[in-house]
Amino acid sequence: MTQQELTAYIQASYAGKLTLLDTGRAEPMFELRAEDLIEIATKLRDDPQLLFNYLCNMGGVDTGQRLEVVYQIASTTLHLRMDFKIVLGYENPEVDTLTVVWPAANWYEREMWELYGITPKNHPDLRILLLPDNWDQGHPMRKNWTAPDFIKMPEL
Repeated sequence: MTQQELTAYIQASYAGKLTLLDTGRAEPMFELRAEDLIEIATKLRDDPQLLFNYLCNMGGVDTGQRLEVVYQIASTTLHLRMDFKIVLGYENPEVDTLTVVWPAANWYEREMWELYGITPKNHPDLRILLLPDNWDQGHPMRKNWTAPDFIKMPEL
């Protein structure tokens, strides 16, 4: 299946749930509502035309106006790849954990929680992964983050 065929198939099969964005460069990029995450991720994994059985990467993004969670998935059997994202506000950002669909989401979600403050609801082992155990200075990957010893460099 070519990228154009993949995009057309997803648009036809998941209309109203996945919205195509024009930002995808190497793979098609879609936007998904947070409340549809588990349902759509499960369908993408189990759809015999797609078989997205591998979570390649996921992470948080702070755009300066909002938070996003970006997922990159692949089918190791059909050699397909696609990306999707969920847009969140700054107040109480949370998404359902994807560990029930792709167990590899575990550490990615812990990192996202620590560094961006995006909570994966119902995560099986939500604890500090990267920062010191006694960390209490907020979420260092947020654009508005400050700490007593942090020196913000000018943007280029």
